[in-house]
Parts: sequence; C-alpha cells; structure tokens
Amino acid sequence: MYKVCIFDLDGTLTDTLESITYSVNKTLDELGFANITMEQCRQFVGDGARVLMERTLRAVGDVELEKIERAMEIYGRIFGENCTYHVTAYEGITDMLDQLKGRGIKTAVLSNKPHQQSVDVVAEILGKERFSCVNGQREGVEKKPDPAGVFEIMQFLGATKEECLYIGDSEVDMETAKRAGLVSVGVSWGFRGRDILQNAGADYIIDKPCELLKLV
Repeated sequence: MYKVCIFDLDGTLTDTLESITYSVNKTLDELGFANITMEQCRQFVGDGARVLMERTLRAVGDVELEKIERAMEIYGRIFGENCTYHVTAYEGITDMLDQLKGRGIKTAVLSNKPHQQSVDVVAEILGKERFSCVNGQREGVEKKPDPAGVFEIMQFLGATKEECLYIGDSEVDMETAKRAGLVSVGVSWGFRGRDILQNAGADYIIDKPCELLKLV
C-alpha cells in the first residue's frame, strides 16, 4: 500500500535529548546564564534551532532576546562539534528500518535540525545506507510544519501522497503531515507523548517501532 515512509529524526528515530541539552547548556555557560533542565529542553525542541534558543533565553531571563544572535553563533559551533554526543537509536528502530527496506519500502528523514547535523547523526547512529534521502533544515526550504520539505522528498522519490506515510513524535510533525495531505503516524516514545499526539490529530499512534510494520 505504502511505498515511502518519511520520518522525523529527533524523538522519533533517535534519542537526542541529552545531546541537545548538553549543547544548549554549554551555550548558556558561555553567555553567563544558568542552565536549563533536560525536561525544559524536551518542551523547547521541535521547531528548529533558533526557536529552541529563543525559548531557552526567555526561560533564563533574556525575555527581550538581546543575546539571540550571539547564542545562535555559539550554539551552532558547539552543536556542530557535539551533535552525536550520547545520541542513541531508540530500541527496535534499526530492525524496523531494515524490515521496511526488505519489503522494498523507501525511507527518508525530514528534520528541523540543521541539515549537516541531521546527516551526521543519521550516518553515525543509524547508517546512511538505510535511507534514500536525509534532509535537515536548509536555507530556501521552509521548516516544518510547512509541507515544502515533504513535497521535495516526494518529488525526489517519485511518490504520490497516497503512497507515503509520515512518522513523527510531536504536534509539529502531525501538522506537517496534515498540511502535506499525508497519513500521520505518531510515536509515543518520543519527546511529547500520546496525549499531545492525539490532540494534534494523529491518524495512528504506535508504542513500539515494530508496530509500524503492521501499517505498511
């Protein structure tokens, strides 16, 4: 039925929360601010690096975002050096990806993480050979929930909306799928949880990676 599965990255395929929190707090250290908790970071991620840093700065007292440009420079450097720090694939992910490939289903990644870091994480943690396409946030392509990145992948892979599933862990992902006209699959093991996915209108919600195989 489906020929392509388009995945979010952070919180869907890989557990990157410790890595992101580490880089955010190293940035705050250089700026002279207090650190945030991992739970705060969990709530701040999902909309790209700039929004992450805007939410972080407001949380530590820079409500006017006076330090945002400097913060972005520092975060870009630190995260670029540490984007795979303590990053792991969620249990069952690589087996699920291999089974999809064995069935002839193409897989792709669409992330709001900067493009090069998305490519690096996939290559080191998951194996780039498992994917037909890996796209992070790039200039000239609107970030999720804008569907432009989804349409780009569909065109590259020669797939129609009816042939694609979109899989992610957040309300941003569910909105992305909705705007693109794709069936959405929410994963409950990520950064948001089942209630948020239900409220965001997920067509399906799965609790283990192997459950995706029943939908394709």
